[in-house]
Amino acid sequence: MSGVKTKLPGFSLRPHPALLLLFVILTFIPSLYAQTQDSVMVPMRDGVNLATNIYLPDGDGPWPVVLTRTPYNKNGADRSAELYNNRGYALISQDVRGRYESEGENRPFETDIEDGYDTIEWIAAQDFSNGKIGIFGTSAPGITSNLAAAAAPPHLTAAYVTVAPDSLFYRSRFVGGVFKESHSGGWLRGQGVSEDVINAYRARAVLDEQWRATDFLFHRHNVQIPVYNVGGWHDIYAEGSLYNYVYLQNEGHPNARGKQKLFMGAFGHGMLQGDLEYPNGGLINGDIEEQFRWWDYWLKGIDNGIMDEPPVSYYMMASARKGAISPKNRVIHADSWPPQHQLTRFYLQPDGSLATSMPSAANASKTYLFDPANPVPTIGGQNLGQDVGPRDQREIGERQDYLRFETAVLEDDVVVAGHIDMELYVSTDALDTDFVVKLVDIYPDGYEALILDYPIRARFRDGQNPEDVKLMTPGAVEKLTINMWSTAQTFEKGHRIGVHVTSSNYPRFAVNPNNGAALDDVTSPAKTASNTIYFDSGRPSAIILPIVSKTRD
Repeated sequence: MSGVKTKLPGFSLRPHPALLLLFVILTFIPSLYAQTQDSVMVPMRDGVNLATNIYLPDGDGPWPVVLTRTPYNKNGADRSAELYNNRGYALISQDVRGRYESEGENRPFETDIEDGYDTIEWIAAQDFSNGKIGIFGTSAPGITSNLAAAAAPPHLTAAYVTVAPDSLFYRSRFVGGVFKESHSGGWLRGQGVSEDVINAYRARAVLDEQWRATDFLFHRHNVQIPVYNVGGWHDIYAEGSLYNYVYLQNEGHPNARGKQKLFMGAFGHGMLQGDLEYPNGGLINGDIEEQFRWWDYWLKGIDNGIMDEPPVSYYMMASARKGAISPKNRVIHADSWPPQHQLTRFYLQPDGSLATSMPSAANASKTYLFDPANPVPTIGGQNLGQDVGPRDQREIGERQDYLRFETAVLEDDVVVAGHIDMELYVSTDALDTDFVVKLVDIYPDGYEALILDYPIRARFRDGQNPEDVKLMTPGAVEKLTINMWSTAQTFEKGHRIGVHVTSSNYPRFAVNPNNGAALDDVTSPAKTASNTIYFDSGRPSAIILPIVSKTRD
């Protein structure tokens, strides 16, 4: 077998605002060029064979091997093989089960723990392999990389994972118990999954044994290798990139602890929309060069200093209007995540303001009608492929079911870095309904840049375990804690911090029919809910921001 000899650009997948274009060109579109490769069928333990391309450097092996497993056509690696081969690595690209030339049933990510293990150990037994194997991927191939690592194959040496969740099924496909409609539903359709199967997925917000058997969250304790996680603040899997690093670095298997790296950039799962842009929002030297540094250290034993550098690098976002970008947008290097911070509550106030002082009113609330037939439209956010990033929420307009709260004009910068929660006191006349909260950076000219937006489905207010699920008592006031994920954002002097509260965000999140019916009941009629938000001294709704007093560049 001989290496690829074309002069095509590399499969860099650089995590910056051009990520979507590169991602589409290099993974979704089948190869347009003839390449030299060997294709084989690799047997799995149950007899299913997976189509696999093997690209070897010129000369005599054996070589260290890097593997990617993809639902997007293994032939996409034709364009990148020369890069790996010229650096002394064999490259292997495999169609996952049920996709393109591979046999078996297409059940996305449900067999990739076992299939990843079997593939890696098959590679290790081949003459061209020296027994040191790395695995890499972006998005779906990143998910398959994590799942393979969770199987702990003996010959897997390291992984490089870009934008992948900690929990695809349990905590990413459902956020706060709400199905991510445009992301998860849309992606499944693109994989050829039927509407009946998608409806069945949509109804599985309650944690079940199949999720436990297949979700990385419940197997990551088995990971025994160093993993370089790359994520983006506006990405669909931002929290997963962070949490995978934090867990493996601090609580994971003893063989994994202390050997992890993290880069969090200012990019999304596609080109950022809106009037903001972040200079050098990805890895400075590009993802491919950092990946090779990682492979050279772990697969070749070259002491290139990568493990002497701070394990965490994250992009601190700041004022970023196109043509007027603040120098406070920058990458910060750190020994751990999150940085030292002070949790600070910003309380919703009766007059629509947001302040660190508790509301003094004894009784204050706002009621709105949430009509499932007229949901609040999605305007930006951590979406897949389109409508991505910090768009201006003024586009939503004024609605009776959309409440805005904002601080006074900031007299000093407020630097936020870490995990954010929202404590929201609510009541409803429905058995079940949703609440959605947004964190917004309001510019001096009024531009409402979306930073984070997350929901909770009321029946899952205590969690998604079967014993946690309970419907609401109409009229009863409940305290909800909404997981708002994490960010690193400097709200600059002259800006305002905004919090928006509503009950829908479609098509980013599925709309609650408000009828309290079983999740698989698609025939019961929807109803309009009367939802109330409280912000008084006895029911102080507040967003909890991790305020950082000092950061290290």
